[in-house]
Amino acid sequence: MTGGRIAGGSIDTGWVKQPIGRVAAPLRDQVLSVVRQAILDFDLRPGQRLIERELIEQLGVSRATVREVMTRLASEGLVTIIPQRGAIVTVLSADEAADIYEMRVTLEALAVQRFIERASERQFLELREAFDDLVGRGIADKSLEQVRAKDAIYRVLFDGAASPPLTETLTILQGRVRALRATSLSVPGRTQSMLQEIREIVEAIEARDVARACRACATHVRNAAKTAFSRLDDNADRLAGSATRV
Repeated sequence: MTGGRIAGGSIDTGWVKQPIGRVAAPLRDQVLSVVRQAILDFDLRPGQRLIERELIEQLGVSRATVREVMTRLASEGLVTIIPQRGAIVTVLSADEAADIYEMRVTLEALAVQRFIERASERQFLELREAFDDLVGRGIADKSLEQVRAKDAIYRVLFDGAASPPLTETLTILQGRVRALRATSLSVPGRTQSMLQEIREIVEAIEARDVARACRACATHVRNAAKTAFSRLDDNADRLAGSATRV
C-alpha cells in the first residue's frame, strides 16, 4: 500500500468507514466495497469528481487498483467515466430515471410473485418485521435512514424470491434505485405516502394475493417516479455544472 497510510487501520477521510487490508478478501474487493458504500450513502454525491491521485492517497492503494474499481463501478452505473476528464459519481437524467422506474415496475412485481410462491413462513415474518422497523422510524427520520430501512425490506423480498438471476439483476439496479429513492423521499409529504404504499404491498403479500401485490408495487414505483422527476433535471444540471467547474 502506498505511503504507509493504512497499516491495518482506518485512515483520516470522512467517507472511508472501514479499514482496508485486514481481512481475507482481495484488496480490490475491499476498495470496491468502500467506494460503493460511500456512493450509496451519499458521502460521495452525484456529480462529484473522483480524482485518481486523491483516491490513491486516501485509500492507500495502487493506481491499477483504483482504475479497476472505477471500471467496475462504471459497469454498475454508479460512476461515469468521462474521456479526458476522469470519473464522476453518476448523475441520472430524467430519461434514464424513467427507464429505471419502469424496469422496477416489472422486476419488483416478479420478485413479489416469486416471494409469495417460494418464501418460507419465517421470511414472511421477517418482511413484516422489516416493515415495522421502517414505520417505527417515523416520518421525521432522516431520509438516509429511511432508505436503509427500505433497503432491508427489499433484501428480505429478494431473499424470499429465491431467484438468483432476478436477485443479481435487481442488486445491480439497486445502486441507481437508491439514489432515486433518496430523491423522492426528500420531497415534502412523500415519506408518509410511501409508508402507506409499502403497507399495501406487505399486506397483499401476507394475503398471498399476487395480483393485488403486483398492482401495489406498480402504484408505489410510479408514485415515487412522479415525486422524483420534478427535481432530477434541475439537480442534474446543477451537479454537472459544479463538476465542470471543479
